Parts: sequence; structure tokens; C-alpha cells
Amino acid sequence: MNQRVTDYLNGVFTPYNGVKSVNELKSDLHTDLQERFRELKAEGKDDETAFKMTIDSIGDIEQTILEVANLSRSLERQVLTNFSGSNLVNSDFAGVKAHKGRFNASALHGSDFSGADLTGSTFKSSDVREANFDGANLTDCTLSTLDLTNASFNKTILVRTNFSKSGLDGAKFTNVRLTDVTLTLTDLRKTTFESCVFDGVDFKYTDLTGQRLDGQTFIGVKFDKAALTEVSFNGATLNNVSFQPGFTLTNKYYRMIKTINFDGATMDKLTFAHLKGMGADLSKAKVI
Repeated sequence: MNQRVTDYLNGVFTPYNGVKSVNELKSDLHTDLQERFRELKAEGKDDETAFKMTIDSIGDIEQTILEVANLSRSLERQVLTNFSGSNLVNSDFAGVKAHKGRFNASALHGSDFSGADLTGSTFKSSDVREANFDGANLTDCTLSTLDLTNASFNKTILVRTNFSKSGLDGAKFTNVRLTDVTLTLTDLRKTTFESCVFDGVDFKYTDLTGQRLDGQTFIGVKFDKAALTEVSFNGATLNNVSFQPGFTLTNKYYRMIKTINFDGATMDKLTFAHLKGMGADLSKAKVI
């Protein structure tokens, strides 16, 4: 075995120590180069010539190593963030960065995701009861068709987050701006919203019966075909908000609209006219 060949490989591979696939490449290459060196010596080449020809035979090996290392690290990250079908009850994910993580069909009851960056992650059909998402980044996350009973969302980043068809009994959204969030086909009767801004949120076909949304802000929100009996918007701000009943304004929808409390609410002229035309009591509302 030629020590110069070994030393050369050790030097080239040092920056990638610990990367499994690179270590495997190094082992295979070491065997091949030592065999090549022996063949050149057997042909009568002196040590210096044999060494130079051996090293020249592998071309730009550093570029090859870099490509293998990058691919390996990418694959390792994919494996690391795939937790689908796992039992992770009461797990600690606080502060982690897991872009496009997969937590589908997993047991995550009581897990802590506070401060985590979960951009693009999915949690479909999982048990996420009592999970803590305070301060987490849930941009482009899918949290649909799962159990979020008593989950906490305080100062959470919610942008294009999908909660459709999820169970949110006892869940709390506090000090949150919900931007282009989907809350369709969801029962929100026992969900808490405090000090929130709803920007482009879709509540279509959602049950908000009895909800108190007092003092909160609604911009470009859709309450189309939602159940809104005795909902309170006392002191709320509504701008470009839609309450479409469907194809026609039925007597049932008309009666429901009349139960909504808009006392002290502030709204733009179009929203005011839209609600007035459906018979809402706007006697104590303000127009901007």
C-alpha cells in the first residue's frame, strides 16, 4: 500500500468527514487507486511517476465528492423531516427548522412546536390535541382533517395555512394575523379567537354559531354559506367582507343574519350595503 496515495485521499476528503455516502466513495476509491499504483509499479514506473499517473487517473475528484456530499445531505434532510405514521406523543420540536416536514397520520398529542419553522409542512389526519404552536411559522402548512383540540396558536405565523375539516374544539388563536388562511367546513363553535386580524380568510361552510369575534379585524374575509347564528362582531372592523348565502337569500339565512350583533362595528360602504340588503341590524354600526 502506498502511503502517499492514502495521505492524498485523506486530505481531499477531510471536509466531508461523517457524510456516509462520501465515506463509502473514499473507501472504494482508495482500493482502486492502490491497485492502479501497484499496476504502474509493475510496469516499471518509478514511485513519483506512478503516484502522479495514479492521481491524474481520477480527474477532478473534488467536484465529484462535492456533488455526492450535497446529494447525501439533501437525502438525509428528507429522511429527517418525514415523521409520518409515527408515535410522537409529547415530543419536543420547540425551535426546530423543518421545512416541508411530513407529520401525516402521526400521534402528536401534547407535542411542543413553539417557535419552530415548519414552512410547507403537512399534518394530515394526525392527532395533534393540546399541541403548542405558539410563535411557530406555519406558512403554507396543511393541518386539514386532523384533531387540534385544545391546541395553542399564540403569535403564530399563519400564512396560507389550511385548517379545513379539522377539529378545533378548545383551540386558542391569540395575537395572530391569519393571512389567506383556509378554515372551510370546520366547526369553530368552541374555538377561541382573541386580538386577531383576519386577512383573506375563508370561512365558507364553517359553523361559527355563538362565536364572539368582538373588536377584531376582518379584511377581505369570506363568510359565505357559514353558520353565523348569534355571532358577535361588537366593535369589530370589517372591510370588504362577504356574507353570501348561496344562489338565493332564503328565509332561514335571512333570519340568521338578523341574529348577528354588529353593535359598534366599523365597516366600509360596500360591506354595509351588502349586510343591510340582507336585513342585518346595523343601527349601531359605523360606516367608513
